[in-house]
Amino acid sequence: MKAPPHAPTAAAPNTLDRETFGRRLRGARQQFGWTLAQLSALSGVSIPTISRAERGQLALGYENFAALGRALQMDMNAMFAGADEQPSPMAGPVVTRAGRGVVYRGLSLAYEFLGTKAVGKRMSPVVGTVHARRIEGPGDYARHDGEEFVYVLTGALELHFDGGQVVRLAKGDSIYFDSRIGHAYISVSRQLARIVGVTSTESGQMASARAGAAARAAAQPAARRARR
Repeated sequence: MKAPPHAPTAAAPNTLDRETFGRRLRGARQQFGWTLAQLSALSGVSIPTISRAERGQLALGYENFAALGRALQMDMNAMFAGADEQPSPMAGPVVTRAGRGVVYRGLSLAYEFLGTKAVGKRMSPVVGTVHARRIEGPGDYARHDGEEFVYVLTGALELHFDGGQVVRLAKGDSIYFDSRIGHAYISVSRQLARIVGVTSTESGQMASARAGAAARAAAQPAARRARR
């Protein structure tokens, strides 16, 4: 009688620890020949925060590592690629097998970055676990260019916006919003909420539409004054 086939073993996640991320961050800064103060001025991230992140003493939130990536002209995939990955421009479909994303534990979420081998993509997909249970202060709100989509896989969460709006999302719910608005996630279910999230860069069309809307809004008071 044949022995039963072995069940497939789950793939081990690629965890990007703080020390490895810190070395990548320091190396990228040193390639430009910049001091901590220069990188701080370019990114808007404080000197102590950058210094502690480079030494592996601090986990960064999405807003800070996105800001540092832009200042260092460093693709998000290069920042979060696995140790054995060499990111390159997309030449075809990019597949991430189950459990093979790159995991990084940030301030309020543990991110599993997907599709990290593709450089220059306009969307950054992640599977996230929301481990924050409360908002400590204004610093917990993230803001970054582009737009954001979130779908709740399990559990329930609250999405707080810095204008005071709170949206509660349960399993199967989703939300799409302008990620330049300050926002913060907290788990409100007994189990930590798990999400699929996608952030995008701002396209030229989006920027043009926003600029047009701002110009029209600015023109309205002048038009009213002219009619008086």
